[in-house]
Amino acid sequence: MPGINGKTMVYGIIGRPVEHSFSPAMQNAAFKETGLNSIYVPFCPELGQIEAAVAGIRALGLAGVNVTVPYKEAVMPYLDELTEEAVLCGAVNTIINRQGRLTGHNTDGTGLISDLRASCSFEPSRRAALILGAGGSARAVALSLAKAGCREMALVNRNRERARNLAAGVTEATGVTVHVFPWEPGHAQLAEFACRADLLVNCTPVGMSGKPGAQLPLPAELPGQGQLAYDLVYNPPRTPFLLLAEKNGARTANGLGMLLHQGAMAFTAWTGLQAPLEVMRRALLENQRGRKNFAALLNGR
Repeated sequence: MPGINGKTMVYGIIGRPVEHSFSPAMQNAAFKETGLNSIYVPFCPELGQIEAAVAGIRALGLAGVNVTVPYKEAVMPYLDELTEEAVLCGAVNTIINRQGRLTGHNTDGTGLISDLRASCSFEPSRRAALILGAGGSARAVALSLAKAGCREMALVNRNRERARNLAAGVTEATGVTVHVFPWEPGHAQLAEFACRADLLVNCTPVGMSGKPGAQLPLPAELPGQGQLAYDLVYNPPRTPFLLLAEKNGARTANGLGMLLHQGAMAFTAWTGLQAPLEVMRRALLENQRGRKNFAALLNGR
């Protein structure tokens, strides 16, 4: 990129894999729009090297990083400070470096709430939500929905003990009732709750490839009419979960809007400036279109 020099501030994203991330396009567009001498790049540390990677943030003087799967929880022991939100979520998606002191934040859940309200015209207050998954992103989603006034929630996860622990933590922190159901297609109580849920959120990577494969444990007619299906996956933009929801008449949204809002919050936390939201949105959409066109070219279409 032109203009890089000895005073350029370096930011980035840590994950594995990370080449699919749209964050570099979004954040670099924001830096350009605001005239900051900064650059945002991807980092893909080996599994087992996350302690060294965090030490590298200090050693190299990186100004800040985002953190994505599978390192959102793994980075936490190596940070100097955690915000209350990060502690409650048990995961970090944003790190700020202030003179070698690293603070971990979590903007995932608040990013989702912002997108639900801004893009989906969906107010979580007094609604029922079903969350698929119990990892770092699911923790942030569950806590944020509960804090936004969701009256009732349910978790579905392959590791039922992990889901129980998350449910207990959310209830303790917010007082919201959280049911836990097994990852079993045809489970009667799961099907009953899923039928009356206003919002169904997929927080698992199922469908990230865009190909049929591992299926979510929901009845074939769900999500359906009157429901909002939200998939945190944004690449591809229409996952099998969302395609089924569309077929059944449900409203749908992918995680691109959540990425936008949590990225804007990270930008502001790093720089102290208001994020250029529309510029960042355009960068995400252009990146999405570019990848779709490239995939079509590879497939001969």
